[in-house]
Amino acid sequence: MKVLLLKDPKDKDSGEDPYIKELGLYGFEATSIPVLSFEFISLESLFEKLSHPECYGGLVFTSPRALEAIKICLKENSKNEAWSKSLKPRWNTKPAYVVGKATASLVEEIGLTPQGEKSGNAEKLAEYICSREKPNSSALLFPCGALKREVLPTVLREKGIPLESLTVYQTTQHADLQESLSSYFSQQGIPASVVFFSPSGVKFCLQHIQKLSGDLITHIKFAAIGPTTAEALEAAGVPVSCTAGSPTAQDLAAGIQKALRLQNCCLSK
Repeated sequence: MKVLLLKDPKDKDSGEDPYIKELGLYGFEATSIPVLSFEFISLESLFEKLSHPECYGGLVFTSPRALEAIKICLKENSKNEAWSKSLKPRWNTKPAYVVGKATASLVEEIGLTPQGEKSGNAEKLAEYICSREKPNSSALLFPCGALKREVLPTVLREKGIPLESLTVYQTTQHADLQESLSSYFSQQGIPASVVFFSPSGVKFCLQHIQKLSGDLITHIKFAAIGPTTAEALEAAGVPVSCTAGSPTAQDLAAGIQKALRLQNCCLSK
């Protein structure tokens, strides 16, 4: 059975995509299609803030893209040197809160120690931060995207924990998305499952998939990487057959396997 993953083919420069690999272990033939493009902004302002760890109580990351923004800053030799010699050790005395494993691994790549990676979503990360931070302490620096949800800032604000947000990237539709989806459906047919990885993915892809599937859309099991994406699908009137227990390849593959097995059991009765 075929599974369509609405995400970049892989997160790393080398090695097989973990989602395609894990789904393959269950006998699924998975294909990834890039959905989003990112434009990085305010990088000088970002590095200026990173240059003053004494002004902040720590860092918060809810997206791998925020770490990519820092990595772009560090490509400049002078900034990389300042980071390695002075800034990194000083930031390492403060927490670097992260929402999941992908973000945690990128935090480690810039030399910091992540906390909270088992949270899995913004709500749970906010709870984790509130359990560790005191009200009215130094602000946490939060590099984020233009489309960030307000859940984490709202919870922290209600608890009196200062958060300083800085928008460092904007999300747009991938230039080849429509063509890639049309090509997939014409060559591969209707997949058994389609997996969405973000609310932006729902916004940019759903109408195209509905059009390409026609009446056969009822045969597709729609899956979401987490509760926020599941909410976006449900808000668009799409039944969600599977939401990954945590945003990992293992949990997603197990969830899809269960959803499709239940479907097959119903069909065989």
